[in-house]
Amino acid sequence: MNLWILIGIIIIVVGFTLKFDVLAVVLTAGIMTGLTAGIKFDAILEIIGKAFIDNRFMSIFLINFPIIVLLERYGLKERSIILINHLKNTTPGKILASYVVIRSFAVSLSIKIGGHIRCIRPLIFPMVEAAARSYKTKELTEKETEELKGLSAAVENYGSFFARNIFIGDPGILLILSTLKENGFNISPHKLVLYSIPIGIITILFTFIQVILYDKKLKKEKNNLKGGSK
Repeated sequence: MNLWILIGIIIIVVGFTLKFDVLAVVLTAGIMTGLTAGIKFDAILEIIGKAFIDNRFMSIFLINFPIIVLLERYGLKERSIILINHLKNTTPGKILASYVVIRSFAVSLSIKIGGHIRCIRPLIFPMVEAAARSYKTKELTEKETEELKGLSAAVENYGSFFARNIFIGDPGILLILSTLKENGFNISPHKLVLYSIPIGIITILFTFIQVILYDKKLKKEKNNLKGGSK
């Protein structure tokens, strides 16, 4: 057995650990794996090129980046902050709780709204950040900002993933049905959707708990600051 073909895994682990350029690491790993497997260099390039052509539609999301830059350039983030500052009793938890409900409902109907690039980065996160600042007497620290980013991204993942199978035409449902059928289980798609509804509801409830706990943490920190200033 030629164990040298596993060198690609080592290259990826080392490259990612040392935080080298992702594309360069992956390409190097692929080329080295091909060479150790006895594939000619020009054949490796042909395989990489064919894979890129076959999956080029995957890069269409890059179109979103210039759009987001333009929106931020012309004040979308600032407008989001102004909006939150004019709303009373708004907390990061309330914003994220509202978003996960809207996101889950939209996904269950296969309505394409939200997303990390289109919604979280330019709109939801600035609103959540502005709401969190109302609890502080000074700017958020880098750790606090990163924590908010993680929480916002997590809520997007909850809403976009767990309610997806409620839509009967979702590719995930079709994949599950085909896999079950191949293994001799004939289940109605309507029944599978019915079983997915409680999962979506439970996800929303657990999200509520998570964001409420975050709000309580902010409130406690604010009370501690007030107590320390007396």
